[in-house]
Amino acid sequence: MDSFDFSFQPTIDECQIRELETLAFAHRQENAIFLGPPGVGKSHLGIGLCLEAVSKGMTVYFTSMDKLLTDLSKAQNKGKLSRRWKVYQRPDILMIDEIGYTNLNRVTGNLFFQLVYMRYEKGSIILTSNKGFGDWGELMGDTALATAILDRLLHHAHVVNKSACL
Repeated sequence: MDSFDFSFQPTIDECQIRELETLAFAHRQENAIFLGPPGVGKSHLGIGLCLEAVSKGMTVYFTSMDKLLTDLSKAQNKGKLSRRWKVYQRPDILMIDEIGYTNLNRVTGNLFFQLVYMRYEKGSIILTSNKGFGDWGELMGDTALATAILDRLLHHAHVVNKSACL
């Protein structure tokens, strides 16, 4: 976290990031969502929070959205989905990077919803996305599904929106 150059992204509220760095959000099973275009430091900040959590004895699992969906789809096809859910439910923080580069279909969208639903108020999620929330209906392939996902993600969330850096 100390290596992040706030002068590079002056629209980021450093106080908000420092508050997230305390990890109080994770202890309360809340989420942290970083939005903005590529190259503005979303992953850097998310990974920094994960490293801080590990240094404080918390458990973290990091994955990209593409790898997550591939993993869950394979597990579902092999009849081993209940075992994989445990992997994603166990950590204090689950970080899912790069949401927005892969459009979901009905199956993968439902898998993502189930994951968010299972972790809701039970474990923190850190997300990075290059898409604003208004684009998630198209991204998820279903507006109602995207609304349900966002309802749970945003209920207890800290949103860092860097779209002003465009």
